[in-house]
Amino acid sequence: MALVKNQTEVTNSTIGENSYFNGKFFINGSLKIDGKFEGKSLQAEHLYIGVTGKVKTNITASSVIVEGIVAGNVTARNRVMLLPTSKILGDIKTPELIIQNGVILEGRCMISNDLKHSAKDLIELEYSKDSLSVEKIFGKQPNAKE
Repeated sequence: MALVKNQTEVTNSTIGENSYFNGKFFINGSLKIDGKFEGKSLQAEHLYIGVTGKVKTNITASSVIVEGIVAGNVTARNRVMLLPTSKILGDIKTPELIIQNGVILEGRCMISNDLKHSAKDLIELEYSKDSLSVEKIFGKQPNAKE
């Protein structure tokens, strides 16, 4: 999951170390944050938060790599990778989550290809499909009086 479109381009935009950005940020491409970002939302195709990066907002992206600090929820359409120095305070929704040793994470994780529905609903629906109930097997409820 590199943030590379071709051999010469690594990121479209960068918030550099010792830089601060506040507001809404929407980018059609990749973004690297080595500084500080706070705001209502952050949307990018590919997001990389470096070791010195600090983000305080909800994130929506195709893929997210974190080495720094995130205070907010993360929703990624493809994957989230948390490297050893990352610290996350917030919920994560993604089809693929990679957590390396050393990560600090407080929040709920929903790992599913369908991010529009709750994991609980998807699991309960799948569980009830073609399930064999006691009634189907034995023709009666357990402990039923005959």
